[in-house]
Amino acid sequence: MTGAAGMLGRELAEVLAGDRSPVVVLADRKALDVTDERAVRRAVSGLGSRGVVLNAAGWTNVDAAEAQKEQATTVNGAAVGLLASACRNAGAALIHVSTDYVFGAPGPGGSGSIAPPVSAYAEDAPTAPINAYGRSKLEGESAVLQYCPDNGYVLRTAWLYGRYGRNFVSTMLGLAATHETVDVVDDQIGQPTWARELARRMVDIGHRRPSPGIYHAVAAGETSWYGLARAAYSDAGLDPDRIRPATTAAFPRPAPRPPRSVLGQDRWAAAGFASLDHWRDMLGRAFRAGAFEPG
Repeated sequence: MTGAAGMLGRELAEVLAGDRSPVVVLADRKALDVTDERAVRRAVSGLGSRGVVLNAAGWTNVDAAEAQKEQATTVNGAAVGLLASACRNAGAALIHVSTDYVFGAPGPGGSGSIAPPVSAYAEDAPTAPINAYGRSKLEGESAVLQYCPDNGYVLRTAWLYGRYGRNFVSTMLGLAATHETVDVVDDQIGQPTWARELARRMVDIGHRRPSPGIYHAVAAGETSWYGLARAAYSDAGLDPDRIRPATTAAFPRPAPRPPRSVLGQDRWAAAGFASLDHWRDMLGRAFRAGAFEPG
């Protein structure tokens, strides 16, 4: 597993600790530089057809990617190509995490307008990212599909939160201690997803090996950042009315965000898996599991 020190990587480590896999190797950035071709080939070469690489490494700073496009693309694109090529040569499976931000390009309305889909994006919907981060992740997707057509998995996820690292839910809870009210964007719609549930799904795929290709590993349902913040305050025993709605225009950022990037999950049923649970139920389970307790 790559990216062992990150939010998703640490969740994966805990899931794998109780898993029946005979051998688990955890690699953070110090142990494995995924941009180093020799190191990647050496790490993967002995896995064989029963081996699985869980790629939780990646450039995740969406705004910084606008100013550091080359660096972001190296990590999210070229490095994934190295992993995918090494997995192909070794015969190992590759499970790679991507993003909803591969969608959201300007629509036919002109003037930079963005046309959200009538319904959720299907797994085979045309991609068209609107920021450098999304473009870098799309390059990684393409590498997996090119080099590992028979044993490569792309799991698109969105709005991850959890116990480890910086994430929206923990940030909102932290602001409660210093702000009486918090303004939160209400015109971006997505699917908040608990990193622990994504980790479990990745491990399940490694065991069951469904048909390869793209899957959408996101919670069911949809909400805005404002809706998520209110739900988090409610579950934390705080007054949700302390959260106030705002527009994206009130918080200009270097990287544009798609106003609605809801992903469909139809491929899971064909693969014999259940879709992930509704985002509201998932968030409640995360709180009950102590995902936002200090320490």
